[in-house]
Amino acid sequence: MSPSAGGLVVFLLSVQVIQSQDGWRVNYLKTDVCALKGSTVYISCDITHPPGIDPSDIKDRFWFTKEKDGEPVDLGTDSEYSGRVTYVCYSDSCYLTITDVRESDSAEYKLTFMTNKPGEKYTGSPGVTLSVTDSGLQVQVRRSDSTWLELTCHSSCVLSDHPEYDWFKNEENIKTGSSLLVSSGSTDRYSCDLRGSWDNGSPAVYGPQRPSVSVSPSAVMLEGDSVTLTCSTDANPAANYTWYKEHEDSPRASGQNFTITDFTAEHSGNYYCEAQNEMGRSNSTLLRIPSSGKGGCTWSTTKDIVIFVLLLIIIIVLAVPYIKRRMFPERPEQRPENGTQIPLTNAGHQEE
Repeated sequence: MSPSAGGLVVFLLSVQVIQSQDGWRVNYLKTDVCALKGSTVYISCDITHPPGIDPSDIKDRFWFTKEKDGEPVDLGTDSEYSGRVTYVCYSDSCYLTITDVRESDSAEYKLTFMTNKPGEKYTGSPGVTLSVTDSGLQVQVRRSDSTWLELTCHSSCVLSDHPEYDWFKNEENIKTGSSLLVSSGSTDRYSCDLRGSWDNGSPAVYGPQRPSVSVSPSAVMLEGDSVTLTCSTDANPAANYTWYKEHEDSPRASGQNFTITDFTAEHSGNYYCEAQNEMGRSNSTLLRIPSSGKGGCTWSTTKDIVIFVLLLIIIIVLAVPYIKRRMFPERPEQRPENGTQIPLTNAGHQEE
């Protein structure tokens, strides 16, 4: 690759030039690189030589992060990078590729080289600082129009190349690209992953599932009581909640919990909550809040109880004789036809 080709790298943020006293210099095309754990990193530089020096005079070029006994250690021989490092060097440029980067790879990377001239050795310093993060990817949701949503993969780490992403719907790979269009209101789960990386899948985004609602306390409400309605659902991003009373267009409250501190008969009725996030919205079933009237123990309530008890006692007193007669009927007395009473004990022993 020629120097002009290297200058086409669009992620170039700054150029670090290392100038030696005799005209050698190293131009790092980017001095700060941020990468996601598990991704692939590319670091590159150009070498400028003094006039009259042929590039073929450069030899033994390699990248390093560590030194041993004052001498740089070739990254290709470091066991921590075994199988993950590749060099591609031309006459006046050099490229380093690190695959499956780890947090331990965060370091300063430098290029060093020697020339055909005995004892002539140069190191491009300061080098390129690599920062590896495991913060992972996030799916950002943007409304394209009333029907479609645009999903894009985002990371707080500015990647050093033009990454491609694999998109998943309900964990099934459906597309490769920088973004994804989905229909608004879908409850399917969408996630993205950096292509070629297995450790950077984003959390899935999806619209609210049907919310569940509950009321506390669960008993019939009395006037003056305090009652709390609670709504919950599974959604990512987290859902916002709005409370409605049936047949009313204006919301009664917002938030996951809706508390009525001084309950009256007017508060009774059917309520539902609406859960909404960037992906869509969903309504709960109706929650009925009944009312039994006034609460507390008043004089009117006490008087009614006393009257009820007295009536119950009177009914019992009147009913007892009737019940007794029904359960224990009296035996009737026997009388002769002429009206003379004959003792029962002598009825069967009269003289002829």
